[in-house]
Amino acid sequence: MESGSGSEHVEGVSGNEQENEQQPKKKRYHRHTIRQIQEMESLFKECPHQDDKQRMKLSQVKFWFQNRLTQMKAQQDRADNAILRAEIEGLKNENYRLQAALRSVICPNCGGPAMLGEIAFDEQQLRIENARLKEELDRVCCIATRYSGRPVQAIGSPPPLLAPSLDLDMNIYGRNFPDPMPTCHDIISVQLLEEVKSMALQFAKSAVDELVKMCQLGEPLWIQNSENGKEALNVEEYGRMFPWPLNLKQHPSEFKTEATRDSAVVIMNSMNLVDAFLDSTKWMELFPSIISRAKTVHVFTSGVSGHAKSSLRVMYAELQVLSPLIPTRETHFLRYCQQNVDEGTWAIVDFPIDRYQDILQSSVPRYRRSPSGCIIQDMPNGYSRVTWVEHADIEDKPVHQIFNNFVNSGMAFGAPRWLAVLQRQCERVASLMAGNISDLGVIPSSEARKNLMNLAQRMIRTFSVNISTSSGQSWTALSESSDDTVRITTRKITELGQPNGVILSAVSTTWLPYPHYLVFDLLRDERRRSQLDVLSNGNSLHEVAHIANGSHPGNCISLLRVNASVSGLEFEFPSRMVASNPSQNVELILQESCTDQSGSLVVYTTIDVDAIQLAMSGEDPSCIPLLPMGFSIVPVTPTADENPIPSSGDENNSSASCLLTVGLQVLASTIPTAKLNLSSVTAISNHLCNTVHQINAALSNSSSSICPDNSSSIMLGGSSTEPPPAAAATAPPKQ
Repeated sequence: MESGSGSEHVEGVSGNEQENEQQPKKKRYHRHTIRQIQEMESLFKECPHQDDKQRMKLSQVKFWFQNRLTQMKAQQDRADNAILRAEIEGLKNENYRLQAALRSVICPNCGGPAMLGEIAFDEQQLRIENARLKEELDRVCCIATRYSGRPVQAIGSPPPLLAPSLDLDMNIYGRNFPDPMPTCHDIISVQLLEEVKSMALQFAKSAVDELVKMCQLGEPLWIQNSENGKEALNVEEYGRMFPWPLNLKQHPSEFKTEATRDSAVVIMNSMNLVDAFLDSTKWMELFPSIISRAKTVHVFTSGVSGHAKSSLRVMYAELQVLSPLIPTRETHFLRYCQQNVDEGTWAIVDFPIDRYQDILQSSVPRYRRSPSGCIIQDMPNGYSRVTWVEHADIEDKPVHQIFNNFVNSGMAFGAPRWLAVLQRQCERVASLMAGNISDLGVIPSSEARKNLMNLAQRMIRTFSVNISTSSGQSWTALSESSDDTVRITTRKITELGQPNGVILSAVSTTWLPYPHYLVFDLLRDERRRSQLDVLSNGNSLHEVAHIANGSHPGNCISLLRVNASVSGLEFEFPSRMVASNPSQNVELILQESCTDQSGSLVVYTTIDVDAIQLAMSGEDPSCIPLLPMGFSIVPVTPTADENPIPSSGDENNSSASCLLTVGLQVLASTIPTAKLNLSSVTAISNHLCNTVHQINAALSNSSSSICPDNSSSIMLGGSSTEPPPAAAATAPPKQ
């Protein structure tokens, strides 16, 4: 094979001899012939990478092969780069197209521009909202008809989405209790978060300063009412003292201001309180009857547990009152926590996102949280003094007349309620953590005690959420009368923790001319409650286990036994209802009762013997299905000198009255797609009315000295009609 190299050589002289010869000063290079190149190309195609023997044979042309291999790699790299550039251009074009499409999307919930990352709209939510709006429209038309004397109907009303007979497909009420369906307002874009952060860091200090002054100052900022001893915020003085620097729009006349404050000592140290307020899950557990949903949307600065002095985050909360007659309040807000080492205090302040509030707000009524929160002062022995301020602007929407005074007075969402629940829950946590408390009854170990308390806590939370309007739950009135307070709803349950199937719920609120503690004592006492046939069927209840939850004897958890095959807690329905096993002669009832200055709760549920044994053995009780029912009692006419939680024998305050809300739940069907029939609704409604009637009769017999003729003044069947003139002394104030 003829060959040539990149260097000069003489024919007949070996390569070694050539290297020994003196090289000329200027090298001459010879190109390979066409035939040589063809032969090398052919060999290169056969074997681009030669072994040692092939390299020895081709030593004189090895540089050509090396150059050829390098050239081939360069060509391949150029081809790969061209392909990658084409793919990148395609991705850029697709990205531009998607961004343009997102900018043109309209949010179906609020009508404004949708945010990045937002989920698709669910038709189910539209049906629920339409049902609620139709009910509100019908109620307004009914009121207008009564006052105008002529029928008033909605103009252009479409065919109803919900049948008035309540013969409904249960799917439209489907709700996932543990993980509520998010809306577009649960997701905030990254760009919005950055804008919120720059604003929040600038004004967090101002919010803390305002909170401290709101907690410490008296008149003229706070004016005390000489009649009832309550404080009211001087709005004009507030505006002069705190010109909020966020360039706010003036709120129109349809908004009203709610402002309250209170102070109390709680049995929890400041670090544990701060940790609970900054953790949305712990925050909900601390206020199960007030907070139905809460979420930490984004954390800007953190580290309180690591002894940092401040923390800032964006949070979401839905606040509730235990009745379907009062709409929940939803809001996004900024929560800032700051430690004052010199004074030994923590300040936790919530303040609005302001100009972004309209973007994030979708609930009705519209709710804007002004700088609110609490100052926590450490005290000896693990106690803390908490001073709480609750301040908000709320859309002035009409509330059902029976709750009008309760909401407008600030008792529904005000600081006294928050602080009263906090005091009671801190005592409950202390009881949960204590290891030296001797309980009564069949509680074998501290682990069994903890499981029973956690089971009761879940029961309270489930009951609270399921009798309110949380998560957009829609309720239907059985009567067109504005005085009627009975509301019916259904839910489809497929998750652990509640019986699977279709749940039928009924709630009614009644005004009673008795102090709330008298009603509470009747309902929590198993010996007195056995007098109410509609609740116990005449069977005696025996307490087999008792756990004290606080300093008040009414704050406790009880395990009750009913020695009967069928209890009065179940009542006959045309469709199959969940009941205890009729083959067993022993039925168990888990009950928790709690009371504080803001009101009282008695919640209970039937529970299987096997489920109790599971909890007592130390196993996880989260899978035990609970279907709680119970009572919520709130005072409506407290006086300045009234003892917050009087003893049972204190009957001096005959002018006090309360609102009793009764909530019942039954499993209407184990088939999730079943439809509700009218006979089931009639049965649970009748049971609700009978319950209220027997409670009134029992109170009348035991408290005749307080209200001699209260049987005529009670609002039977859920009516909010005020008592006749003879009972005017105990009637609620005119709305």
